[in-house]
Amino acid sequence: MAEVSIKSNYTLCMLACGTMGSAVLSGVLDSLSSVSSNSTVPIPGRFLACVKRQASADGIKSTYGDKVEVFLHNHQNAVSESDIVVLSCKPQLCEEILTSKGMKEALRGKLLISVLAGTTIKQIQDFVGPETFVIRAMPNTPCKIRQGMTVISFPTPPSPSNSTVDLVQVVPSPSVRQTVEWIFSQIGRAIFLEEKHLDTCTALSGSGPAFACVMLEAMTDGGVMMGLPFAVAQELAAQTMQGAARMVLDGNHPAQIRNSVSTPGGCTIGGLLVMEDGKIRSTIARAIQEAANIAASLGKKK
Repeated sequence: MAEVSIKSNYTLCMLACGTMGSAVLSGVLDSLSSVSSNSTVPIPGRFLACVKRQASADGIKSTYGDKVEVFLHNHQNAVSESDIVVLSCKPQLCEEILTSKGMKEALRGKLLISVLAGTTIKQIQDFVGPETFVIRAMPNTPCKIRQGMTVISFPTPPSPSNSTVDLVQVVPSPSVRQTVEWIFSQIGRAIFLEEKHLDTCTALSGSGPAFACVMLEAMTDGGVMMGLPFAVAQELAAQTMQGAARMVLDGNHPAQIRNSVSTPGGCTIGGLLVMEDGKIRSTIARAIQEAANIAASLGKKK
């Protein structure tokens, strides 16, 4: 087995730099100004972005200027020059990109981070071969403002006695885990979980911002209906959701917060009963369940 390690000033490549790739890229670039020069964790020094359309290339150049090198074609060349590659294409395009001419060779000895929903490490590993170390990460859109939530999964360690592998199996050095954790910690919170949980995480934190925004819109509409200007109602709703979420992250149980606001005979308990009449708990829970089931199917061939 060969070991893949990451040295400081490495090159980070966004392969298929769409919405999520741009979110990760923005967060990491914004974080660099606050990184200590004494940091013991490897820090990227060069950024590459691979896109298929001229409009996408122009958009990246307009946003990042000379901080990011854009590859409209010759994506294999960009990958060859990289140390870490973040694959952020649509799941159905994964095979096409990873099996394109020269890509397997370009990825040899590299760290490949997939942010694809529903596509397993094994599926990707079969496309690129054992000479590339593959992990999965599931970030969400708030990564763009460095308030994201990312779940990271490493593959099951290979068995030293596995004689069925003809090529050299690549395994990670300690610097790989440190580096991956650093990348995603710069754009929010990051945790490690087994891959079997990723479809549920995709539904909860990946799709979650959409679900939360539906509730935010509904709260805003309620305020407008009762006479508030739209901008005021929306600011009140957004800040209220942010504040409540921060209290939970600081250790308060949601039920504890709810009970502290619900005084006997008060307006809060009255509103909560209306929400319960609408089966809001089961509706939201079922939305997570359905999103998780769909996420699990995305990587499967039709």
